[in-house]
Amino acid sequence: MTDPDPRLLSMLVCPVTKGPLIYDRDTQELRSPRAHLAFPVRDGIPIMLPEEARRLDE
Repeated sequence: MTDPDPRLLSMLVCPVTKGPLIYDRDTQELRSPRAHLAFPVRDGIPIMLPEEARRLDE
């Protein structure tokens, strides 16, 4: 698995809350604590679509 570019990560915000994201290397996800969502990272590319996100309270 390829990690996303750190420069790209520093520019991304949650598409729902516009708040900060936290990269979780173990699960390959960008987590939005305020939205309680985890956005997948596939082949180093963040998938920032709310319908692709996983609820964190699962």
